[in-house]
Amino acid sequence: MAASLIRTSYSSAFAFSTSKASVFSPSVSPPSIKVPTFSPTVKPLSSTVAPHAACAISLTTRATLTPSSVPSDTLTTTFHGLCYVVGDNIDTDQIIPAEYLTLVPSNPAEYEKLGSYALIGLPSSYDTRFIEPNETKTKYSIVIGGANFGCGSSREHAPVALGAAGAKAVVAESYARIFFRNSVATGEVYPLESEVRLCEECKTGDVVTIELGESRLINHSTGKEYKLKPIGDAGPVIDAGGIFAYARKTGMIPSESN
Repeated sequence: MAASLIRTSYSSAFAFSTSKASVFSPSVSPPSIKVPTFSPTVKPLSSTVAPHAACAISLTTRATLTPSSVPSDTLTTTFHGLCYVVGDNIDTDQIIPAEYLTLVPSNPAEYEKLGSYALIGLPSSYDTRFIEPNETKTKYSIVIGGANFGCGSSREHAPVALGAAGAKAVVAESYARIFFRNSVATGEVYPLESEVRLCEECKTGDVVTIELGESRLINHSTGKEYKLKPIGDAGPVIDAGGIFAYARKTGMIPSESN
């Protein structure tokens, strides 16, 4: 009897659930899902970009502008004066110690003061100082160095200090890359490379001439001439006064008068 009741209740519950399902969840066959297919039409490139061709041509013309295509005074630039000779691995702390980096080169008074400290960090083994005491300018317009000149930090104050002191060019056997780039970017000094160790061929106080067009250094004190490596496309940038002045000159950025 009990088993019969249990079977009956199970049967009733099953019947109720099926009838409930039939009321609330009518039997509906799921729709078939169709995946769309695409057949893109590929148009010739010329038909899609032809209206913009003129714009592309004008941009290409602008992009081909190079320093060598800009008029420059490099070929006729000549420096003449006394040279100051240093050795290898002259770092930026020796060129301008960190304690003077608070001076702002864009301020004329501080620019001149920055120059008065140029090469003040050289060791005491250099008997002749680059700038005499109580002076702000040097009498040595050309610095001659050995290998790896300008190594150390990336401070752009290093070439700026030399330029502010009155130096026109540095001639070294090789440079730290960042010093070379900062010299070009600021336009303060010409970083020229020699093919021989001029720091062993010249001495401080020799009278020399640099002819950029001929890539040549003449030591009038010894009567010898030396070949320099061409300054190349860096020349017009330095001639213009640095990277921003060069960009204004070539129309890459608006001039200050506009």
